[in-house]
Amino acid sequence: MKKAIFWRFVWIILLALAVSSTVFCVIISNRSLEQTQEILVDRLYMMDHMLDYNGDVEQQVSEICGIQGNQNSRITILAQDGTVLADSGVQDTDSMENHMDREEVQEALKGQAGYAERYSETIHKNMLYAAIHSENGDYVLRLAVPYEGMYTYLRMLIPAVLIGCAVALAASFYFAVRFAGSVTTPLNEIAGELRKVDKGEPEIFMKNYKYEELNVIIDAVNQMSAEIGTYVKKLELERIIRQEFFSNASHELKTPITSIKGYTELLESGLVTKEEVQKDFLSRIEKETDHMTNLINDILMISKLETKDVEVEMSTIQIYPLVEDILKSLEPMARDYGVKVYTECKPLTIRANLQQMRELINNLMVNAIKYNKPEGSVHLSIISDQEDMILMVSDTGVGIPREAQRRVFERFYRVDKGRSKKMGGTGLGLSIVKHIVNYYGGNIHLESQVDVGTTFTVRLPVIQERK
Repeated sequence: MKKAIFWRFVWIILLALAVSSTVFCVIISNRSLEQTQEILVDRLYMMDHMLDYNGDVEQQVSEICGIQGNQNSRITILAQDGTVLADSGVQDTDSMENHMDREEVQEALKGQAGYAERYSETIHKNMLYAAIHSENGDYVLRLAVPYEGMYTYLRMLIPAVLIGCAVALAASFYFAVRFAGSVTTPLNEIAGELRKVDKGEPEIFMKNYKYEELNVIIDAVNQMSAEIGTYVKKLELERIIRQEFFSNASHELKTPITSIKGYTELLESGLVTKEEVQKDFLSRIEKETDHMTNLINDILMISKLETKDVEVEMSTIQIYPLVEDILKSLEPMARDYGVKVYTECKPLTIRANLQQMRELINNLMVNAIKYNKPEGSVHLSIISDQEDMILMVSDTGVGIPREAQRRVFERFYRVDKGRSKKMGGTGLGLSIVKHIVNYYGGNIHLESQVDVGTTFTVRLPVIQERK
């Protein structure tokens, strides 16, 4: 590419030099011709004032031609009718034909300077003619000098033009190399930065150059690099999260499985003979099985929420009946924990997945009941704000320490691990809530104070338009 740019640049310079030199030569030649014509006319007027037309005109013309600088000139004196009276280039003027038809003579007879370029049959040379009408009588004065057209001036101009072209060509080679380098160097640098992507370095950054067109490419590449870097970091973070998730899930599942296996082996061994102990073991096996089932269901729920391309069935949901159904199922738990539940629910109609909405409300309510104080209370409020459903769950429980509030939505994170295990929680409830909120493009806000209580506020754009 550098070679192509170089030669194209040089050829353009050469073409420009050729055109400009040609135009220059033509202009200079024309200007030189005009100056020569002006000089000839001035000399003719001088001769007109020097000549004595009553004397020997031929002798006077011969003397004028003998003056230094006039040797190559041909002077002709014509009568008004075109008869040659004197000519410095011919001894016998009587033998010369009438010059009335000459172009320059015709112009002179009209009272203006006449010019012509032609081959002289008399002296066998190309001549430049200039003629004027005498101011001192009815005569036409004509002066001619050898003239080869543009070639007369090209002999003087060509050396200067060639020197100029040589200098310009040398400069063009220098600037062509610099220009080609100024274009190819940034492109090579861009290519070098892009190769970093193949080496596992997605983050690249390039400086700006003096060409705005290249800077447009660089800006696009930098933006692409930033997006790739962000995407790679996101993938890496997701990989770490998934690895941690599977590790935690394996650990969480291992505990109930180990317990179930231990109780089962004790029952099979025949060492446990008392019926009440056997029933206790079977009850514990059932409890661990339920815990493992809940854990697996929660893991599957999170997996579905993360895989947004999985088809989710949406339906029209009356929110009040759903809340009543959830609260009815939680009455035994609230009674066991000595917690009173208060509700304020507007008759809203939403468009969402029924199971997801059930999980959302149920998980928030279960946590509010479990982590409450004896004789405490839970307030559930669901209202609408234009297109958003606003759900608030407040409790008078133990609260969440400030340093733990930013992590409560992480999978398997427990503020009080001992208490959470004792209560049979999976550690995924709030993580499922967060995933459901994100799935619908909503947001969740947490306010909590230790020994005072906690409030979760959820906004979801799921309100169905009223017709």
